[in-house]
Amino acid sequence: MKERRASLYAAAYHLTGDRHEAEDLLQSALLSTYRAWDRISDKGAVGGYLRRTMTNLHISAWRRRKLNEYPTEELPEEPGEQDTMRGTELRTVLWQALARLPEQQRTMLVLRYYEGRTDPEIADTLNISVGTVKSSIWRTLRRLREDRTLGPGRDRDLCFGELVA
Repeated sequence: MKERRASLYAAAYHLTGDRHEAEDLLQSALLSTYRAWDRISDKGAVGGYLRRTMTNLHISAWRRRKLNEYPTEELPEEPGEQDTMRGTELRTVLWQALARLPEQQRTMLVLRYYEGRTDPEIADTLNISVGTVKSSIWRTLRRLREDRTLGPGRDRDLCFGELVA
């Protein structure tokens, strides 16, 4: 594997165009390959498998960025003086609500919304089906929306609708 490192790194660099992103991409591909090692039938073709994995991971990351970033004519509003603590308060309230959830539900939400993982990635990580991930996340979000500590009754400005769409 050491002899392949330079060529794998070069492939990752060509995909990303950045040294640090290339290292991260290669690391993610190696981790993914390690997880799938038992399913790889031709161990001699692991270099091709790693290149394909890097390509797929890079495309997935690019698509996520593409959905989150788009050009606009107007700059976003900057928070005013009255908004200096609001973000901190919202994060605190959300983390408190997440702490009350069962571990698997909390893990799914963190993987989805904080790490940007897809349903199949979450399912693979937790060794459950994609359908279970989808239904569990839906039920968990519904549960959080109905949580009185996050709802409009608590504080009109601190409602869960702003935290999770």
